[in-house]
Amino acid sequence: MTFSLFDLVLLLGIFLIGVQFWRVRAISERANAFLQQYCEKNQLQLISVARSKTRIGAFRGKLDWQTEFRFEFSGNGEDSYQGLLTMAGLYVVNTHLPAYKIN
Repeated sequence: MTFSLFDLVLLLGIFLIGVQFWRVRAISERANAFLQQYCEKNQLQLISVARSKTRIGAFRGKLDWQTEFRFEFSGNGEDSYQGLLTMAGLYVVNTHLPAYKIN
């Protein structure tokens, strides 16, 4: 069985797409775990988390995914607010929450 150069490039491309898919999935899982801990620590109710933007960028001299997550939370169980989590790879860069009501 012989492989042409095209076959090898195609296999490498498929492999790299799979690796990046799992990398973005790991980032999403890390963001979800961070937000659950953050909300528990600050006595907030986490309602939902959604990835809103993903792009390649440099962070500390390394190319990695720059990802933004929008999340809904509640401080009193009745009202909901939307926050923003920014990540560079698996690192949390910024968490922004608007002013919210608490009990």
